[in-house]
Amino acid sequence: MAITGDAATGAVRAALDALPLVDHHCHGVVTGPLGPDEFAGLLTEGEPWPGVSPFDTPVGTAVRRYCAPLLGLERHAPPEEYVRRRAELGAEEVNRRFLAAARTGVFCVDTGYAPDRLTPPDALAAAAGGQAVAHEVVRLESVAEAVVAGGVEAGQYADAFRAAALDAVRRPGVVAVKSVAAYRTGFDLDPARPDDRRVTAAARRWLARGGRLEDPVLVRHLLWTAVDLGLPLQLHTGFGDNDIRMHRVDPTHLTDWLHLTSGTIPVLLLHCWPYQRQAGYLAAVFEQVYLDVGLTLHHVGPVRARAVLEEALEITPFRKLLYSSDAFGLAEFYHLGALAFRRGLAELFQDRVDADEMSAADALRIARWAGRDNAHRIYRFSDNT
Repeated sequence: MAITGDAATGAVRAALDALPLVDHHCHGVVTGPLGPDEFAGLLTEGEPWPGVSPFDTPVGTAVRRYCAPLLGLERHAPPEEYVRRRAELGAEEVNRRFLAAARTGVFCVDTGYAPDRLTPPDALAAAAGGQAVAHEVVRLESVAEAVVAGGVEAGQYADAFRAAALDAVRRPGVVAVKSVAAYRTGFDLDPARPDDRRVTAAARRWLARGGRLEDPVLVRHLLWTAVDLGLPLQLHTGFGDNDIRMHRVDPTHLTDWLHLTSGTIPVLLLHCWPYQRQAGYLAAVFEQVYLDVGLTLHHVGPVRARAVLEEALEITPFRKLLYSSDAFGLAEFYHLGALAFRRGLAELFQDRVDADEMSAADALRIARWAGRDNAHRIYRFSDNT
């Protein structure tokens, strides 16, 4: 007998609730104590504003609503009470509670940003308990900056970076690479592979100037090096901190580059808001393009997650959507991201099943694809993870 109506909704929600998610892009959590200001600073992608509390945001209210009960507090507990209770329990217990609640089976951890403050991949998986496993995502800008910091001549930069990137991806547990070109230059770049002469000239400018990798030629070289490495490439797109120039991180700026790299590596567009529709278009017309709406989900909260997922899935092939939390620093974001994804997707599929646009069997199958199976196919995890 076909499953319909409320029974279908319950079946999809139950299947998603029981599914160990693959979080295909995330970061570690802070292991030390967090004072009120430090905790508040991690709640926002922006800078602290005098007289304005990050708790008075969609994500701040979501933390007080959905995370407070896991600390033994009433829903909507006041910020001061929330932070005080968190300190009483200690970071280890807090991290354990929220990571366990997320019910994540596989973590793909970007280790390139503030790694000294955060749990490495194996410690993150251990904190989640059970059979959780973690893999590493190599941030290529961090590799390039380490090469320059170690000392290199401009004429040797291209070869030195390629060699260092190869060494990095050969580490046990590495499943992908990532670029934060969105933060450094945006995507409105010449799509062609730069020749070694141009790379050398750009490296000379960088070595004279110092600082982080921001030269457009070297960012192009980095993206093409990622193609040569042969692993899936994660690209931050859309929403981020104030280093972003939002008009330059619309992923459709990548169209010409995607034409040139067709048939090479999977390209995974991370987070995407407010460009989830543009990302969906790219996923619909380029075989190698995939997307998630991670980071966005915990910032909009579980109530609005469905709306973001709905726009992302208007034309996206169902084999192209993945789950990520992009949780950073606060274990709460693992719980909120997973909760928002499960709830939002179940509500969206409920409407499609009720409207007879999708069978209950299809809804269950596609929910498993998005929460787990698509990531397994792209990243080629072992059968044990």
